[in-house]
Amino acid sequence: MVKPLANSESNQATQKTVLVALETQTGDWRESLEELALLAETAGAEVVGVVTQKRPHPDSVHFVGRGKTSEVREAVAVNGADLVVVDGELTPAQQRNLENATQVGVVDRTGLILDIFAQRAHSNEGKLQVELAQLTYMLPRLTGRGTELSRLGGGIGTRGPGETKLEIDRRRVRRRITLLHKEVEQIRKHRSVQRRSREQAHLPLIGLVGYTNAGKSTLLNVLTGAQVLVENRLFATLDPTVRRLDLPGGQAALLSDTVGFLRRLPHQLVAAFRATLEEVGQADLLIHVVDASHPEMEAQREAAARVLAELGCADKPTIVAFNKIDAAMNREDVVRRAAREPYAVLISATRGEGLEELRRLMQLVLEQRLVAVKVTLPLDRAELVALARQRGRVLVEEYGTESIELEARVPSEVAERLNSSSLARARED
Repeated sequence: MVKPLANSESNQATQKTVLVALETQTGDWRESLEELALLAETAGAEVVGVVTQKRPHPDSVHFVGRGKTSEVREAVAVNGADLVVVDGELTPAQQRNLENATQVGVVDRTGLILDIFAQRAHSNEGKLQVELAQLTYMLPRLTGRGTELSRLGGGIGTRGPGETKLEIDRRRVRRRITLLHKEVEQIRKHRSVQRRSREQAHLPLIGLVGYTNAGKSTLLNVLTGAQVLVENRLFATLDPTVRRLDLPGGQAALLSDTVGFLRRLPHQLVAAFRATLEEVGQADLLIHVVDASHPEMEAQREAAARVLAELGCADKPTIVAFNKIDAAMNREDVVRRAAREPYAVLISATRGEGLEELRRLMQLVLEQRLVAVKVTLPLDRAELVALARQRGRVLVEEYGTESIELEARVPSEVAERLNSSSLARARED
């Protein structure tokens, strides 16, 4: 049935939008539809109606059945809508059929998310990766859309590469995709060089991950003094930021913010942003930031965990940071959930609650990667003592007339450097 959205305010700057979704056997469709409404608003739409249908699988022609397609057309006419957003991934044929039936633009969930990314991308790197994702998504949808595009006009689903690129032939699109792949590969190589530079500095990397709008950028700012954009909206930042973080006991680390995850994150985005998301794969420790105030907290955690598994990071040491605990409706429930995690902490990044405990927990988990080492170093290798102090914990540091006695707990790669420079080993050799 058609359900007008209650309390929707008219806004001439936005597109009036009707949402379409399938009611499946599971309750997940409700959360997915609510999230779709938030995504639509984030993209600049005003949701004026919702049409749902109970069916296990999408209709091959219109996604919903013929009768429901008439309801969608009615909802568009009654509400003066100029866009239909479908909570699913449409085939090119389904998209064209719905556009012909409703005489307005139609985008699916993937197209909507790509549109938001096109709005959020500001750096050259972000724009390249978003354009690659959009063109990969649009390529199979170009056939037969020349006349439709002039009717549909601009707005959600047409940003990024733009209408002019949609109208060019498939061969030119493929050439552009090939070029973008090469440029993204250059980004990947550049990031590899940056990672090697960081590795030479011998600082562990901690990655902030989690569902979009969970508070990762706010946490990065308060822990490191970074000036990353913070807004209460989905995908406020796309470009990763790396900042130095000082931990208790004098140990230092690098803290990296990454693009937020989402339920059913489009595979085109995961592929295009792989160069950026590789930062997660290189991390020594992950901080999974969870919005403890969100009613769908557990579903968001599971969605983020699925993306981490896709990136091959499911087994990395992870601290679960239950953020926005000051706004949680049921703090006791969050406490119980945290108690089931190997490493967890309740925090409020905006109020500073639990941040010192988070720092201590980061140091604790990083220290568990350390190995014991006892070496005798030449006096002229005092920089290795500083390295041991920076990367681990120095237990004994005694300076003699010709050597330095050092006992420490350090990462294995630092232990190898210390052992290879040890006077005791040199004498044995």
